Amino acid sequence: METKMWKVDNIVDNLLTYPQIVEAADCLKQNEVVALPTETVYGLGGNAESDEAVAKIFEAKGRPGDNPLIIHIANLDQLTDFVQEVTESAQQLMDAFWPGPLTLILTKKSGKLSGVATAGLSTVAIRMPNHPIALAVIAASGLPIAAPSANLSGQPSPTTAEHVWHDLNGRIAGIIDGGATGVGVESTVVDCTGEIPIILRPGGITREQLELVVGEVAADPALTDPNAAPKSPGMKYRHYAPNAPLYLVDGEVCDIQRLVNEKRAAGKKVAVMTTEENRLAYDADVVLACGRRGELETVAEALYDTLRTFNEQEIDVIYGEVFPETGVGVAIMNRLTKASGFPVIVL
Repeated sequence: METKMWKVDNIVDNLLTYPQIVEAADCLKQNEVVALPTETVYGLGGNAESDEAVAKIFEAKGRPGDNPLIIHIANLDQLTDFVQEVTESAQQLMDAFWPGPLTLILTKKSGKLSGVATAGLSTVAIRMPNHPIALAVIAASGLPIAAPSANLSGQPSPTTAEHVWHDLNGRIAGIIDGGATGVGVESTVVDCTGEIPIILRPGGITREQLELVVGEVAADPALTDPNAAPKSPGMKYRHYAPNAPLYLVDGEVCDIQRLVNEKRAAGKKVAVMTTEENRLAYDADVVLACGRRGELETVAEALYDTLRTFNEQEIDVIYGEVFPETGVGVAIMNRLTKASGFPVIVL
């Protein structure tokens, strides 16, 4: 399959009639899949009403079929087609954070959405992205768009069109290049079907921000208990991983350097993932700074690009610093522990 690359300026006027947007929307109407930028990461979009289109998403990504997809909409009118009830907490969160990096789990109205997209569940995950290109494509297609991250399953999520091209060229109909994304980690997923909203996946909207709007917010036990079964799209399997083993280390620079020295003495090519504050403190084969520790938003923005950059270096092992689990740091550590797959080394 030939994969087209459409370059679109996200500040251009009249995006709905922009030729590349129209062409991409037409592909979606024909049940093809198209990668598009959102404010979080690039998504791999397909018609959420079509089993055929959704199957192409799973096939292109190599994603397990029991992993439900998030449905993206361009306006609130679309909700009534797919959702049985908008709870009070859901309405409050939509008013506060939509469009934006927040996905809400609501009770599904049967009959219209592909059962493949929702993995046969009675609920549906829905969000309205805060990106002009994504909103324009969805609106131009007139469809709800199922869109997981536009990467091969298990790989770091894509934050540029080049990342998508690397993973999916020849596997999908097209890629809309709208530049680098902003938030850098996926949306926060909140289950609003019960009395108390429950965070199923931390992301671009923090727990503190949510609680300012709706009061008490709980967290899925699976976020901290490895033996609990996760409920959120994208959280059942290992994700975000670089090619080399990644070990997270809770320790001082000298502690991490000692581990680096031991591996290098054994003939291994060793990398360190740190931040700008410590970038010059390490002696390793590769040292990459992932944002600034004093501004965790920059770490989130650079996280996946940094993990992908390690893949270009033929590294044997990566040691990574840990981050405080407050604010967006919760999402950062969630993604890093999923990427690592190993217990944090505490020194």
